[in-house]
Amino acid sequence: MYNCAQCAAFACRSGDLSKAPKNCPCLEEDREEILEKYFSDENQKLAYFSALVESEGYCRWTRIEEIMEFSRKCGFKNLGLAFCIGLRQEAKMVVEILTANGFTVNSVVCKNCSIPKENIKIKESEKVRPGTYEPMCNPVGQAFFLNKARTDLNIILGLCVGHDSLFIKYSKAPVTVLAVKDRILGHNPLAAVYLANGYYKDRLFPQK
Repeated sequence: MYNCAQCAAFACRSGDLSKAPKNCPCLEEDREEILEKYFSDENQKLAYFSALVESEGYCRWTRIEEIMEFSRKCGFKNLGLAFCIGLRQEAKMVVEILTANGFTVNSVVCKNCSIPKENIKIKESEKVRPGTYEPMCNPVGQAFFLNKARTDLNIILGLCVGHDSLFIKYSKAPVTVLAVKDRILGHNPLAAVYLANGYYKDRLFPQK
């Protein structure tokens, strides 16, 4: 069992592995096997330019600026945007920004193909708005059409929990996230974590 989140030493950061706990991944024999994965051309490129973007833009660039600079360094020109229909205005602006910076953008909304939720066995009472036509979110379709467009990098904007998992699973291009969905907190899910011992304590920690 690995417990990095509970670690008090973080020997991985200092390089002093004498302080590492017994179950530290740094002490695993698999370390060399993992390192070898970075030697492939694609992984080397992604890892190298990720590190450059981190150092050059640290505390200077916004997330969307980081994505654009990462894309430039990697030579990614054809970008994909998989977005939630609830963030369609944001998606429109993102496309305008990316296009203004010289990128080609293929964007696919979550409700593509307009497949009724009944196809995945959702009952009328299980809909968000019972008694209405509700197309299912179709992240597999988003990945399919962006794969068809041969995008170099796909960007997730506000896909639902689980739908993002399916999109990542079926995307052929590398995937990065611009923003995640949290309607309650203005798409800032860490706010609940910051308030976990305060306002959200009763909701996040089961009462014993």
